[in-house]
Amino acid sequence: MDVLETLRETFFDLDAMREALPDLITVGLPNTLLLAVVSAIIGTILGMALAVAGLSRHRWLRWPARVWTDVFRGLPAAVTILLIGVGLAPVGLQIWGNNPYPLGILALSLIASAYIGEIFRSGIQSVEAGQMEASRALGFSHNAAMRLVVIPLGVRRVLPALVNQFISLIKESSLVYFLGLLASQRELFRIGQDYAANTGNQSALLLAGLFYLVITVPLTHAVNAIDHRLRHGRRSDGEHPEGSDGTDGSGGPRAGGSAAPDAPDDGALALTQEAH
Repeated sequence: MDVLETLRETFFDLDAMREALPDLITVGLPNTLLLAVVSAIIGTILGMALAVAGLSRHRWLRWPARVWTDVFRGLPAAVTILLIGVGLAPVGLQIWGNNPYPLGILALSLIASAYIGEIFRSGIQSVEAGQMEASRALGFSHNAAMRLVVIPLGVRRVLPALVNQFISLIKESSLVYFLGLLASQRELFRIGQDYAANTGNQSALLLAGLFYLVITVPLTHAVNAIDHRLRHGRRSDGEHPEGSDGTDGSGGPRAGGSAAPDAPDDGALALTQEAH
């Protein structure tokens, strides 16, 4: 019983949680979301540029994209944040003063761009070659076909992986505390750690962890739902009402007629609309 009481006092002290809760809600949560969302936006833009450059027919575009990806995927996130946040700190002080967030966002964005670039590249490469051939047959240039057909189809296929990367960014945002934060700049982890250090009780840090779970667990289930939707499609895509696919509803041909032709996929539909 003494062990259980010790664990309760160490991790589940309601008074300690109640004391830390206002700071976690008003300061930590907004700062964590700010770091993650802004880094995700910048990282997505840079990642798409890396994916396109990595698939380019020009070596002078492919090789820099490959080196960028290898470097920022190979370095630990903490090392990248410290190299950029500490190394560029004198420049940051001259531009925006004593605020580590811009450099922290830059570091997180560079890390995210390397992973997102690979996600986009794999998605684009998974698009069937027939989509490009059909685009060219309709008179599209290579660049137009990539922009209007291949890239949109590829992005749709990797949406679950993109959401997973955003979840990783939320967790990695806690590493920005390495750069030193003012009281108003602290994110969830730093607030929980400060309360734990001041009181010798881990309840506030546990509460900060619960905040991360509240954010990431629903996103994880959203990833699963998106992945299931993309894999299996809508119910109407796989199940046709009687007569809608040229059958009698049991798989046989409809009396007095032949089976209807297959419906065009998304890429062909997009090409047809563009051609008109």
